[in-house]
Amino acid sequence: MTAPRLLVLQPDASDPLGTLEEWLTGAGAELDVVRLYEQPAPESLDGYQGLVCLGGPMGALDDARYPWLADARKLLSQSVARKVPALAICLGAQLLAAATGGQVRRGPKGPEVGVMLVAKRDVSSRDPLFADLPWTPDVIQFHEDEVHVLPPSAEHLAASPKYDNQAFRVGQSAYGLQFHIETTPEIVLEWALHAPDSAALARPGTFDAERLAEAHADVAEVWQPFTERFVRLTSGELEPGGHTGIELPLV
Repeated sequence: MTAPRLLVLQPDASDPLGTLEEWLTGAGAELDVVRLYEQPAPESLDGYQGLVCLGGPMGALDDARYPWLADARKLLSQSVARKVPALAICLGAQLLAAATGGQVRRGPKGPEVGVMLVAKRDVSSRDPLFADLPWTPDVIQFHEDEVHVLPPSAEHLAASPKYDNQAFRVGQSAYGLQFHIETTPEIVLEWALHAPDSAALARPGTFDAERLAEAHADVAEVWQPFTERFVRLTSGELEPGGHTGIELPLV
């Protein structure tokens, strides 16, 4: 079987693929990484079997300063309309929501930062990527904005006490994760260095080297198999989890 070719959109240098690179390629995917802050995005998803959109510190609608965000939203919209599986992380999830009729805002409860748990919703038991996850999987949080309103007909897959819309699926196979699964301890420490006010809100000891290493081992145990299932979805080995939900124009 031909390896699925995935387009990876990286909106900012501070959030690279991290461990996702090894997980995706280890599952058989070929990656075409486009660093949006350095190079133009392709016009369409032609030739790609999947899309990954990573995070960054900017707002999902901050086009005046970061014009490439419009390109990311366009491709995420295409992924839903064309039923091309997508995995959108943190800012990526906010871009997916904004591109498909949801609403994004600055989180009124302040930043959500640290090693935390999210809780799956009951509907996740029918989802091909989420069904096999534990009910309260470990994740890394580091965000100020939130998806305030999900897109029409989106499936709500996971929540946290602070911000409800932690994971969702739009259409058949476009997934938004408000949290991070791609980080390494070094990436998180760099974020904490550059956002000390947000980092100060994390639990004491969160950024200790040993604690971060343990947390990332826990994340890998849960989310590497999840990522492998995503690659199977892009290759057609795994059936998608829902209806198209909303009809979007091909843009």
